[in-house]
Amino acid sequence: MSDVDAPGDRYVVGVDYGTLSGRALVVRVGDGAEMGTAVYEYPRGVMEAALPDGGRPLPPDWALQDPADYVGVLRHAVPAALADAGVDPSRVIGIGTDFTACTVLPTLADGTPLCEVPELRDRPHSWVKLWKHHAAQPHADRINALAHERGEPWINRYGGKISAEWQFAKGLQILDEDPEVYRRAERFVEAADWIIWQLCGTETRNICTAGYKGIRQDGRYPSAEYLAALDPGFVDFVGKLDGPLMAMGERAGSLTARAAAWTGLPEGIAVAVGNVDAHVTAASAQALEPGHLVAIMGTSTCHVVNGTGLGEVPGMCGVVEGGLSPGMWGYEAGQSGVGDIFGWFVEHAAPAGVASHERLSELAAAQPVGAHGLVALDWWNGNRSLLVNHDLSGLIVGMTLATRPQDVYRALLESTAYGTRMIIEAFADAGVPVRELVMAGGLTANPLLMQIYADVTDRPLSIIGSAQGPALGSAIHAAVAAGAYPDVYAASKAMGRVHRNVYRPQADHVRAYDALYAEYRLLHDHFGRGANDVMSRLRAIRNAAADGAAPATTPQEVAV
Repeated sequence: MSDVDAPGDRYVVGVDYGTLSGRALVVRVGDGAEMGTAVYEYPRGVMEAALPDGGRPLPPDWALQDPADYVGVLRHAVPAALADAGVDPSRVIGIGTDFTACTVLPTLADGTPLCEVPELRDRPHSWVKLWKHHAAQPHADRINALAHERGEPWINRYGGKISAEWQFAKGLQILDEDPEVYRRAERFVEAADWIIWQLCGTETRNICTAGYKGIRQDGRYPSAEYLAALDPGFVDFVGKLDGPLMAMGERAGSLTARAAAWTGLPEGIAVAVGNVDAHVTAASAQALEPGHLVAIMGTSTCHVVNGTGLGEVPGMCGVVEGGLSPGMWGYEAGQSGVGDIFGWFVEHAAPAGVASHERLSELAAAQPVGAHGLVALDWWNGNRSLLVNHDLSGLIVGMTLATRPQDVYRALLESTAYGTRMIIEAFADAGVPVRELVMAGGLTANPLLMQIYADVTDRPLSIIGSAQGPALGSAIHAAVAAGAYPDVYAASKAMGRVHRNVYRPQADHVRAYDALYAEYRLLHDHFGRGANDVMSRLRAIRNAAADGAAPATTPQEVAV
């Protein structure tokens, strides 16, 4: 953190809401210097097995959170970051936030979460559905099938499939499985917008999540006729979603007295419109110009890149006008599991003595490309892009009795790079060029992983110059909302930072990886495009066993 401070300096606060914690960052407006930071771990974390306090068990593929944890970040992390920075709170002029997405919750008309309504607290559908809640896959399948059947114009803006993670799939799941909770939900709101509502007392919707996660294209949501064809009871869903729509960097409102008391910030300062953790990072990485793809690597990876025009990219997460920054078409793709995959191996599969990322990386780095004889598919948490199918699962091919832990670990690292290359090639084929990768997130600290990505993609890798990319990006947007800069481009240039071309592809590695990538593509298409649906059948067998149902005995029964 910086200890250089001048009497005329002004500051902004960026708050990054992650999967397990929230981080607050105090940033100097003039140059983006990071003055102080603090983290607040969510007490509830991610609820995947049961509701809290001995509550109801949850089925497979659920992932819920408690919105009280989000307010806890404001109460604890923001004051602690101010204390760490040692700056006078009166010199703070704005606050901005970012969130995982699609993370959504049902509320009353005044924003009260339904899980805080006493009689609904034991109903799983009343809680926040985290981005990695994948139990809505059958509902996403229905949405996609009907969209193609009717020729809905918006479906190709999302690569031909919307995800189980998104607003409409999660909303339809609530309607199907708990109609009472659906009826009681007067608003259905992204957590990115809900936290802004808590800060400034004004309900808003940001165009980023509305476009990428809410199927809002060309100024409108899916039609009432389409929703009625899905389910007559779903016709009112857009009414629960819709709200005052605002662009990135706009001022959503002013900090209320209540939120000022939580945070220790001055009442009345600017509150920026909500944003998504990955998308806001493009500003902090100085990667808003077309052709600079930002890969925000954590438990999952989100890929975002600006383009100058509208294109339809098969299997991507979406293209939204102004989704990243005004005047551009923002493209998004992603991988549902990256760091989670590596973490799973270290925690559950690596033997004692090598069960650390550092040791496994050291051992894996010592072997030539291809020496392990393995190819893996990176679908351990499903596939977001390009297949948009969360029923898919992981795979490793080529294991023998000579296979060592570092071999498997390296193959897993490589598999995620292959998945990113698939995404880059899909963008390029659709006329959205990618000239440079800008990497952000905690995984950039692994040199082996970064070199693998440069070699597999045959592109130079730049590294964001901040360990807190999303929080810095939120602070940049707060500075724009407070009027310190005319737009996000100017703020990004002054406050963002990036180290260019830190990793360059090595020609011999590129050639070796081309051969391995060809094998990856064969496996990808065989197991992901319908030639063999064994992964979906196995998941159905697992779910039936977990539910206590009789296991299916034939592929046909499993498919049903």
